[in-house]
Amino acid sequence: MEFFLKSNQYSVKVYETTIEDEEKFIEFFETNYMLFKDHLILIHGSLSQKIKEYLEFKSLTYLHNVELPKGRSRKALEEELQIERSASAVSVQIAEAKLKKISSKLQNNLTVLDTMVRSGQEINIEGDLLLLNRVNSGATINIKGNLIITNVVEGAVRCSGNFMMLTASPKANIIFHGVEVENDLLKNKLNRVELKNNEIIITPVLKKEISWA
Repeated sequence: MEFFLKSNQYSVKVYETTIEDEEKFIEFFETNYMLFKDHLILIHGSLSQKIKEYLEFKSLTYLHNVELPKGRSRKALEEELQIERSASAVSVQIAEAKLKKISSKLQNNLTVLDTMVRSGQEINIEGDLLLLNRVNSGATINIKGNLIITNVVEGAVRCSGNFMMLTASPKANIIFHGVEVENDLLKNKLNRVELKNNEIIITPVLKKEISWA
């Protein structure tokens, strides 16, 4: 059986206000009714029965004490996209540099992937893995060797190698040698997770973003 979803998208003008004086509020909307009659009125703070009745009488649509998502300008979106691309490029460069440095340890049948691991997908690798893309929520990676992931991790990772290198991963479920790694410990731009003397050690490889200014 197939289901189809019909939907519409609207751009809504919002007038956001706090009522400090009921009479002045009513006077303001009486004067500017034609300007705001097609707006969504967003009211913060107290809302008396008198104001409710007035808004309903004037057929004004309103919400009370609701936080609406703030829109972003096109320039802000473009800047955010550029930052994300720069961060991705930096991550790849860092991973490549680190990979060269530890190449003597990555000799266990290295696999390099640059595709996104999507939700529902499961990857099983017997050797080492260098992943240059993100791991989406609902995806699973099982690695018996060493692991480096240079992008966002939101899915599940199971690794039993000598070490892992991961970005900050607040939504991931990471198991290293059968032990769950707390997400709060992976708060740096790039983290190295390794097993030493039966103890899991986490050290920052890169503590913060690189500025391109």
